[in-house]
Amino acid sequence: MKRVTVRDVMANHFLMMDGVATVAEAIAALRQESASVLIVKKRDPNDEFGVVLLSDIAKKVLAIDRSPYRVNVYEVMSKPVISIDPEMDVRYCARLFDQFGLSQAPVIESGQVIGIVGYDALVLKGLVAEVGEES
Repeated sequence: MKRVTVRDVMANHFLMMDGVATVAEAIAALRQESASVLIVKKRDPNDEFGVVLLSDIAKKVLAIDRSPYRVNVYEVMSKPVISIDPEMDVRYCARLFDQFGLSQAPVIESGQVIGIVGYDALVLKGLVAEVGEES
């Protein structure tokens, strides 16, 4: 059986923004890029990456009736993020997601974000790769 890694299934296309951007700017960028995850850039080399999911915006802005023009990305992001190594087996990644309640996470190599991985990719690309071998 071929070993399927996170690198094999991750999305290489992702969106990065500064934390000082407004949620309205983030939504516009996410829509333009057809993305659902925003990686928040480090402020300096000793900082950590942040992440904003659409669910974060729904819970922390929409549900409590805050103006997306007055809320900054850093106010709704999760930071620090649990990151995934690109060489991790997809089965271990799925277990990690389950253990920590994640649905998506950045893939980081040598201190740089190189992709995004979520349950959809783990199942539709990772598990399918294994299923396809046994057919």
